[in-house]
Amino acid sequence: MNQIYCGDSKTIINDVASESVNLLICSPPYFNQRDYGSKLEIGQENTVEEYIDSLVLFFKSCMRIIKNNGSIIFNLGDKYINENLLLVPFRFAIKVTERCGVNLINNVTWAKSNPTPRQYMGRMVQATEPFFHFVKKGYEYKYYLNRLATPTKELTANPDSKIGQSYYQSIEKSSLSLEQKESAYKELTVAINKVKAGKIAGIRMKINGLHAPAYGGQSGGRATQMKNKGYTIIELHGNSLVKDWFVTPVETIRGIGHLAVYPQSIVEKLILLTTDEGDLVCDPFMGSGTTACAAKKLKRDYLGFELSEEYVKIAKNRLQVQCR
Repeated sequence: MNQIYCGDSKTIINDVASESVNLLICSPPYFNQRDYGSKLEIGQENTVEEYIDSLVLFFKSCMRIIKNNGSIIFNLGDKYINENLLLVPFRFAIKVTERCGVNLINNVTWAKSNPTPRQYMGRMVQATEPFFHFVKKGYEYKYYLNRLATPTKELTANPDSKIGQSYYQSIEKSSLSLEQKESAYKELTVAINKVKAGKIAGIRMKINGLHAPAYGGQSGGRATQMKNKGYTIIELHGNSLVKDWFVTPVETIRGIGHLAVYPQSIVEKLILLTTDEGDLVCDPFMGSGTTACAAKKLKRDYLGFELSEEYVKIAKNRLQVQCR
């Protein structure tokens, strides 16, 4: 707990207790992008296929130490060879979901507001990287979306609220069957009572034959409800939508000699999304200590591995000086 160990992560991870980690988040070395000083390190393989196989094998070790309600988040960069984009992150994600018994919950896009200013005549500048969020199949996982949402309306109890009352008349004049109407009345009453109690901000109701199809007729949960029940009730929580992308600059931190620093702000958001205070966050490619700093700031325990002795010193110093 709250230590950064120097050594090869592929070996050290075997000493971590099974199902002891709540969140494993990391950015492994990218394929043939940088030399961190050892051929043992992932990223030094001869082919992209070997690199992806190495990542998948390591991912299986991550699966062993993560709790059943935990999360694994990998940040990966792509690679061009002979002007051909290899789609490395997505090939990895597909292989992991096929072989490791996990579900891919989100592909969160990091949009860099200050990408490397290289000018290419034949292609655009790469300015995005994915953070893949995996969870174990068949288990409920911690997920606190409201922590990232921006409130758009203050929720207060109002027993006299008239929100939703007109939908009773809509149900009555609809072409729903008697059974469907009875179900709709009951479900609408429950939703209206939530509004009155200040638990939700409002409701929307769509009824077959009276309102436009949910999602414009596209497939989805609401469309399925309208097909099966003849109606759908949408609860409005008074929060903005949490979208699967973050726009931040690439971080450069004074006094940090590490070559690749992903934004601490993104790591903090992902820690808030998937863990509680006191939970254990592990980064097997700790680098300059960004994950440890984020965990410490948010009152989580941390555990890190790093092959470079120099970077271990940098990370530990950063924790003492900058991450109080």
